[in-house]
Amino acid sequence: MSGMNEKKQVKSKKRVADHGEVFTNEREVNAMLDLVKHETERIDSRFLEPACGNGNFLAEVLRRKLKVVDQRYGNNQMDWERYAVIAVSSIYGVDILEDNAKECRERLYTIFDDFYTALFKDKCKEECRRSIRFLFDRNILWGDALDFTNPSTKQPIVFSEWSAVNGSMLKRRDYMFKFLVEKSHQFSLFNDEGNPAAIDEPVKDFPLIHFLKLSEQ
Repeated sequence: MSGMNEKKQVKSKKRVADHGEVFTNEREVNAMLDLVKHETERIDSRFLEPACGNGNFLAEVLRRKLKVVDQRYGNNQMDWERYAVIAVSSIYGVDILEDNAKECRERLYTIFDDFYTALFKDKCKEECRRSIRFLFDRNILWGDALDFTNPSTKQPIVFSEWSAVNGSMLKRRDYMFKFLVEKSHQFSLFNDEGNPAAIDEPVKDFPLIHFLKLSEQ
């Protein structure tokens, strides 16, 4: 996406009128994220943007996380891939407009792939790219964060919690977004311990899987 598009705050007057859609500009994004700078530099710190638009906030969060991954693990491809997957798995977004959610996924994937390709060039693995795409498909969703449903199907929004286990394995648990918000009494996916806040049972519990095999689940 070009810099001009990234800085544009309004797509159309109709979208502003119908959905209140106004994008936060780059300077404001960085100023706000600097207030929680420590969290943006924690590879596994979870971020949720409940009206993510095409990803202005999430793009900068991802860049900051991947810069840390580069600094710490740039000399070891397997470690870099593993921690990049963890970084991506911790970023969540919802938008009421389907085109925004799709654009956000593609934008974030491009940021990841630019970092990946710059470091490892022809050694990049398609299975790693597939895992990253799978994570964005699961974590950046078309939905209404006010009523916790998909605007078309009216099915409840379901998010996945990803937890690293035994180094290279990931554990996936799916939870209904509505209960995550209501039970935690805050607009947050998970509590400080990294666990779903006050949630007893996931919608679905998945077996452990290698971080490079996520798309096979």
